[in-house]
Amino acid sequence: ELRKHGVSEQSSYRLEFFFYSDSQDHAQSLNAELQSLGYQSTSTPSASNKKLYLINGWTTPISMDDKTILDWTETMCRIGYQHDCEFDGWGTLIDQSQVPDADQY
Repeated sequence: ELRKHGVSEQSSYRLEFFFYSDSQDHAQSLNAELQSLGYQSTSTPSASNKKLYLINGWTTPISMDDKTILDWTETMCRIGYQHDCEFDGWGTLIDQSQVPDADQY
């Protein structure tokens, strides 16, 4: 889908990520690890289910080649599992100037 919008494999984009947890402690520990990677990350109660916590944020710029994205996705699944949290996926904005704090990168 990104290729349809002109995103090449040589491009670097910040990705928005989503995790869920049923434990505030697990959500906070995952949040801390993501922040240690240099990612912007927050942990908040889910708006749609008060029994869940949403861990959401943005990465540093990542190369948009297929291998890098697949490897990063696998890493996020593994990190989520290590913290008993579920990786729910990622997205991005084609216009990276709309990413929160985009001017820092």
